[in-house]
Amino acid sequence: MTQATLTSTSVSPTARQRWTRARGVVLALVILLAAAIALAVVRSGDRHGRLDPRSADPYGSRAVAELLDDRGVSTRIVTTTDEARAAAGPDTTLLVAAPDLLTGRQQTELRAATADSGGRTVLVAPGDPSLGTLAPGVTADPAPSLASTLSPGCDLPAARRAGNADTGGRRYTAATDADRCYPDDGLPTLVRIPAADGTGDTIVIGAADILYNDRLDQHGNASLALQLLGSRTHLVWYLPSLSDDTATDASDRSFFDLIPSGWLWGTLQLTIAAALAALWRGRRLGPLVPERLPVAIRASETAEGRARLYRKANARERAATALRAATRTRLAPLLGVPPAQAHAPEALLPALSAQLHGSGQDLHTLLFGPPPRDDAALITLADQLDALEREVRTS
Repeated sequence: MTQATLTSTSVSPTARQRWTRARGVVLALVILLAAAIALAVVRSGDRHGRLDPRSADPYGSRAVAELLDDRGVSTRIVTTTDEARAAAGPDTTLLVAAPDLLTGRQQTELRAATADSGGRTVLVAPGDPSLGTLAPGVTADPAPSLASTLSPGCDLPAARRAGNADTGGRRYTAATDADRCYPDDGLPTLVRIPAADGTGDTIVIGAADILYNDRLDQHGNASLALQLLGSRTHLVWYLPSLSDDTATDASDRSFFDLIPSGWLWGTLQLTIAAALAALWRGRRLGPLVPERLPVAIRASETAEGRARLYRKANARERAATALRAATRTRLAPLLGVPPAQAHAPEALLPALSAQLHGSGQDLHTLLFGPPPRDDAALITLADQLDALEREVRTS
């Protein structure tokens, strides 16, 4: 008994094939990652030390602190709510650089310490998350100001002396007893709310531009900043920090509230890009992979199986096309016709007619004619093709 040893083949892609298929996606991800890192580096460089009175960068506030120092106003930086509460007093101005970063617990504690302290509290660009607690009666308008430089439009002495200033940012609505200044389309961008005892107040400003180093010398920014922050002998500059123990209150703010919006948009863009890349790669069909069968199958079984499939699908046209194509392929070398021209009527039929001295029209109908109408016509066609091939071989 002879046992045939078949060469094992594998259709698993090689490492080179995997790299060829995936390199487009990898390259796109690398470009996106590099662009994200570059953008983060550029933006972090521009905003380094934002609203920090120790920073001399364009978005820092060192110039304001030095001008206040020249006028006898001391500036002290605090990073925790406890320090800010302890510093509140009638001779102190408390500036909160990022009110919306404070938790509900921090806001409540800070408001309790400053409400009756007799000092001044300055909130820089607060939104609804902090206004309800730190500045009751003031709400933020959803639409920002369309202009950056605005005129005072109120009787507040500090605003009238400063004149035009870059307060354009968030707009607010406030109670009637508040000073509403620098309006844009009827809504103020600077609001002063006097305390109930008449000694202290809270100032809400819609933009931090008047405190930036690179904007301080424009319009009346310096005058407005010095008057708002220099009304008391001490200035406490509160820069909220994650190291603050009171910042662990997670009941009001979720993890996603603490993530900057830029990272959320970046993640969304990467997700969309990955989905498009997956769709692009998923629609591509790879090349056909030849595979040797694990067992030897007789040709008759293959022919019978294919015939049953043709019959089940009622594919007489496809079966007739396959029979004619196979016959033309076998006849071409017998007639001296190149294999490349075996299916060209102008090359095959003249050689066949010369060999058999038959009618070219009959041969054309037999080898290139229309599909049979029924199964009987298909069987007749197969018999005629067999007879034609035998005749050519014996002639």
